Amino acid sequence: MPEIEHAAAAEEETALFGKYELGRLLGCGAFAKVYYARNVKTGQSVAVKIINKKRLAGTGLAGNVKREITIMSKLHHPHIVRLHEVLATKTKIFFVIELVRGGELFAKISKGRFSEELSRRYFHQLISAIGYCHSRGVFHRDLKPENLLLDENGNLKVSDFGLSAVRDQIRPDGLLHTLCGTPAYVAPEILAKKGYDGAKVDVWSCGVVLFVLAAGYLPFNDPQLMVMYKKIYKGDFRCPRWMSQELRRFLSKLLDTNPDTRITLDAMVRDPWFRKGYKEVKFHEEDYGGELWSKGDRSEKAVNLNAFDIISFSSGLDLSGMFHQMNGGERLVLEGLPEKVVELMEEVAVAEGLAVRWKNECGVELEGLNGNFRIGVEVYRLTEELVVVEVNRRGCDAVAFKEAWENKIKAKLLCSPSVSTTSLTESPELKVAGD
Repeated sequence: MPEIEHAAAAEEETALFGKYELGRLLGCGAFAKVYYARNVKTGQSVAVKIINKKRLAGTGLAGNVKREITIMSKLHHPHIVRLHEVLATKTKIFFVIELVRGGELFAKISKGRFSEELSRRYFHQLISAIGYCHSRGVFHRDLKPENLLLDENGNLKVSDFGLSAVRDQIRPDGLLHTLCGTPAYVAPEILAKKGYDGAKVDVWSCGVVLFVLAAGYLPFNDPQLMVMYKKIYKGDFRCPRWMSQELRRFLSKLLDTNPDTRITLDAMVRDPWFRKGYKEVKFHEEDYGGELWSKGDRSEKAVNLNAFDIISFSSGLDLSGMFHQMNGGERLVLEGLPEKVVELMEEVAVAEGLAVRWKNECGVELEGLNGNFRIGVEVYRLTEELVVVEVNRRGCDAVAFKEAWENKIKAKLLCSPSVSTTSLTESPELKVAGD
């Protein structure tokens, strides 16, 4: 029996569920191995991170894995490593991710500092990615050159979201409180242990990264950790003589020890150093088309769900706890075409006295006429006859959301002869491969 199980495991790791052909080992850690792989059907090259569930047991790191899946599943940006899908067996989790061939930015910078022009190019790409994350309620919290990869064209890709946080983790005081990050890149307010703003600590870390790119060494460093922390807390750093005055001034805004006066992402676009060679950086969700909320047209009339998305929507699977939990919202499965569901949603909302902030063929955002709440609705095509309707509350408390959604919109929507509900978890297709 052990020989049979070993043979089955070996076959699994060379032909992953008949979908991916695994190749050479790319890297190895305490709990995971990363392999080169090829999609058998399309020929696409990918990387597969294989995590052993047994090794995670008792380490307290299972939450990091769940969080990484949750976050990466909803991030689609040219400067963020893409998670294609997640597969699982009873003993392993498989992350199928974008293959980034250029390696870590750390390896490149370790050979010598970059010019200001190249540093600025990478920084533009980093801020584009981080601004996008913030617009989606995601805060990385561990930005450093080791977590920044380069593709074959020399473009930057942000990776490793295991220590990231989402808006749901923010306490009633409006702050995050988990102590995390890499010592040399951690913001001073984290050291103060009084709570911190996730967006502002990411800006600080971006400042440290920029300093490293342009200087070739860390702004805050000491063999003794406590001495280094004191330097960080005081903002005690010096720029090398080869840095331009504009870059020095910009770094002082990024590495401002006071988070209240530290430069914001939106303010960066007005800085003289940042603006050189600058192409408009899209910071907010509304600025993106394609798979994201957009005020304009989308590349597809509806977002089609893959197996990964379907698994993430289901509450009846072993992996359910690893996926995105609704922020006080709800998911419904309805019969009908996406554009028809959106039209009906708009009609019901207007009849109830709600304003439509914007609409496209895949979603609509509704707002109370007094501006006291917003409701975002996104529609995904599940099959030819079924759609998944995802409803999120935005900028309002749970009471206002329930009053608007539960009592006004949902009831009338479900009473409409144009749609009918069905159960997502009863679908025979909802299975985790290998389990």
